[in-house]
Amino acid sequence: MSATPGASAPTTRRLLLLRHAKSSREHDLPDLDRPLSPRGRRDAAATGTWLAEHVGTPDLVLCSTALRTRQTWDRVREAEPDVLGNVPVRLEAAIYEAWSDTLVDLVHGLVSEVRTAVLVGHGPGLPDLAERLNRVSGDGPIGTFRTSAVAAFSVDGSWDELGLGTARLTAYAVPRG
Repeated sequence: MSATPGASAPTTRRLLLLRHAKSSREHDLPDLDRPLSPRGRRDAAATGTWLAEHVGTPDLVLCSTALRTRQTWDRVREAEPDVLGNVPVRLEAAIYEAWSDTLVDLVHGLVSEVRTAVLVGHGPGLPDLAERLNRVSGDGPIGTFRTSAVAAFSVDGSWDELGLGTARLTAYAVPRG
């Protein structure tokens, strides 16, 4: 089968799902205000190193407004400031307690200039999205989507074409510090 003259190949985008690092339960705080634990701070830094080595510089980060997700991204970028230090971050309250359909809707709203997006969120919504995106291809061992886990997906076409089973898992890691 030959390509149509003048037709361009579909644009490939990357969607990275990053579950926040381990949070502390030492304080009697509302869930939204729980900070990272010492282990979480170390693991988030290791995640930053992994992202810099395997992904490079994303175009945008969509991050939950919960303290532990914001601290996770802060530690990620502090670990690799030359690669991750200047990535724009958009705080999204809708990510907190969101299920996969809500997360997909957020991704649908990304502008076409964004080629690589990172979504920093929580369980059970983020693991549910990873599972549902991965279900059709069946590639890779997502299994339990632990804290600090990163799942990278390749998305053909525009962001608004993302649907369950339309992305391919290209990498999965659980960096530990």
